[in-house]
Amino acid sequence: MKVLLHGAQVFLDGELRAADLSLEQDQATGNWQVEEVRDPQQVGLFTDRIVDLTGKLILPGLADIHVHLREPGFSYKETIPTGTAAAARGGFTTVCAMPNLDPAPDNLAELQAQDAVYDQRAVVEVRPYACLTKGGTGRGELLEYAALSTVAVGFSDDGFGVQDEDAMAEIMRQIAAVGGLVAQHMEDLELSGDGYINDGEYAATHGHIGKPGISEWSQLERDLRLVEQTGCNYHACHLSTKRSVELVRAAKAKGLPVTAEAAPHYLALSDDMLRDEGRFRMNPPIRSRSDMEAVAAALVDGTIDMVATDHAPHSAEEKDGPLASSLNGVVGLEISVPVVYTHFVRNGRMSVADFVRVMCTAPRERFKLGGGQILAGEAADLVVLDPEAEVAVDSADFLSMGHATPFEGDQLFGRIDLTVCQGTPVWDPDRLLDTEVGD
Repeated sequence: MKVLLHGAQVFLDGELRAADLSLEQDQATGNWQVEEVRDPQQVGLFTDRIVDLTGKLILPGLADIHVHLREPGFSYKETIPTGTAAAARGGFTTVCAMPNLDPAPDNLAELQAQDAVYDQRAVVEVRPYACLTKGGTGRGELLEYAALSTVAVGFSDDGFGVQDEDAMAEIMRQIAAVGGLVAQHMEDLELSGDGYINDGEYAATHGHIGKPGISEWSQLERDLRLVEQTGCNYHACHLSTKRSVELVRAAKAKGLPVTAEAAPHYLALSDDMLRDEGRFRMNPPIRSRSDMEAVAAALVDGTIDMVATDHAPHSAEEKDGPLASSLNGVVGLEISVPVVYTHFVRNGRMSVADFVRVMCTAPRERFKLGGGQILAGEAADLVVLDPEAEVAVDSADFLSMGHATPFEGDQLFGRIDLTVCQGTPVWDPDRLLDTEVGD
């Protein structure tokens, strides 16, 4: 069976073009392949089923390199099927799973076992991280990085910054020797103290304990000095402060092998928007308006390379209370596209090509994920985005088991209408590729 996706703008060879995609289904596997990129003026010559996508965009499958799927160990928060279903709905065909799990993937046998479960239970491609230290606490023993690098997409103790400078230097030396990548959660725990929101005016006027920005950027400053010494590939997770942006910009000017990410909530929210609700608590916290503006500007100018959600689901009991008693973490897979599209593309700050770069190309290239192109003769790995469709954020409708989002109730633009992962439709609410629809 063949289907023609007609009338859309298709992202091909780095730009949007008016083109039709002919998809052909393999009768044995049921998978869809891009048979041909066609001139839309020739639509009348197509004899199989035609799907009208006028006004929509067809983009390569997106990638999120910072996701918490919670299994094994915490399946009451999220499962691999629910988390990857949320990813599919959000337009992501590849995600990278953080290793703060139980048991932690700090040895090859455990990492291989977890990777095998992802292959069995995930609806999109999942690439696993391994820990940086034993137990993933930022304080444990060093690991067998050479063995782990055969499976791991990178190394991280996300949730904990590696606290000891000498340990971090040795970690970087060993990971550099095997060509690996450190994805660091930058946080000096002594400087963080008991803080749980930004150390700003809202904390001071509402009786909350603040977490200063220096707890992030001081450790980043240390790490970048070590990168210069060791040559280790380094990725800075979830930048939230203006000073962090300045440090990354300076490191890149030196030619250091450094990349950085920002989450949607650091790009579009500031602490003057906070409410005393658990859905506004995450680590690092939402910072000041000047920090937010600096992070957003850095995404536009390329200092920050990519958007990553830090999708971190928790149970209702862990998030439905006030800020002080809630756990850190919010969900983001299902709304990352509309947040970024609304705040950056729709208002003209970024082009669609820039959007594809930060949501697809840059993460795929940096983490060696492959894909990121729509090519004739290859399995379809793509999304259909309706840029004019309104998205009312309603967490009750999420596929993720987590429902805590600071964007609850927001009116955004940019809806994902179809996600096809390596030939398999994984999000198709309108049955665009349903073989029982049409002839």
